[in-house]
Amino acid sequence: MTIEGNKDEAERCIEIAQSAFTAGNYEKAERFLVKAERLYPTARAKDLLTVVRAAIPTGTSKRTPPSSPSDDVRRRKPAAHQPEKREYTADQLDAVKRINTKCKDYYEILSVTKEATDSDIKKAYKKLALQLHPDKNHAPGAAEAFKAIGNAAGVLTDPEKRKQYDLRADEAPVHTQHTHHQYYARGFESDLTAEELFNMFFGHTAFSAGGPTVYRRRREPEQRENHGGIVQLLPIVVLVLLSMMSGFFISEPVYSLTPSSKYPVPRETVNLKVPYYVKDNFHTDYQGSLRRLEMAIEEEYIVNLRHACQRERNYRDSLAWKARNFGDSGQYAEAQRMRMPSCEKLNKYQR
Repeated sequence: MTIEGNKDEAERCIEIAQSAFTAGNYEKAERFLVKAERLYPTARAKDLLTVVRAAIPTGTSKRTPPSSPSDDVRRRKPAAHQPEKREYTADQLDAVKRINTKCKDYYEILSVTKEATDSDIKKAYKKLALQLHPDKNHAPGAAEAFKAIGNAAGVLTDPEKRKQYDLRADEAPVHTQHTHHQYYARGFESDLTAEELFNMFFGHTAFSAGGPTVYRRRREPEQRENHGGIVQLLPIVVLVLLSMMSGFFISEPVYSLTPSSKYPVPRETVNLKVPYYVKDNFHTDYQGSLRRLEMAIEEEYIVNLRHACQRERNYRDSLAWKARNFGDSGQYAEAQRMRMPSCEKLNKYQR
């Protein structure tokens, strides 16, 4: 993937992270911000990651399986007591090993051919998901295998991602400590977590009697419920403090991209004809370079268009995904016809 492609993908990850943060899903927000930093490091992603991590309650671990009250009881017992050993069959272990060590691409992970239809892929995923879900399969590496089939289904049921994934089939694998994953993933992962995808197909209660799920957020004990309000207000407090602190260091903008009572005078950049607005005293008070100012205005305008375009694409793709998943051809066609005004403007400026 090119540097520009990494930048666009990083910006998309930041958008997803912001939506997750607003919805209170701090772990998902952190995961996508880390991915954005890995793809294309920016100060924006770094600052948001700091805010998100500050909002995560102390002691929460992203990959630690949730514990039940019985787990707490076991931890209070003497050290000599051994926890109950979770059993698994040889077939379950073989299924996990096949995915984690032997498959060279997402098609092999789902045991389908490269000509498999969308329906074939979903059918294969459902079969493997019931076999590999960590609540049912306790073999070592089951969680990783479950995540792998989720990524495989998420990528291969997305027409654009599948096309790009197939184009990279002949590229040599990158040799790192995660070589096998990097080899079959080719840099592509699902936008949904393994548990989110599973719940989309089976609902939230598929293994309700089988114990806690390793991907679900742990429910707080009753004695800590009184602190829930404080935890929910924490991200708001952090954002307010950051806004107050920024006011001491950032001067008032010279321009605005939208008209207001403070910026009533309309102007237009010489190069791209981008509209912007300034104060009444701009002509007499502004002493800087007008050319550099307009270059900054155009850059901000294009970046805003890219973000708006990405949001429009994400919304369209989510509608298309739901339509495909429920077999609604009418809704799928409507999603494909959906206009994306920000993307249309962006294309006009990039010609």
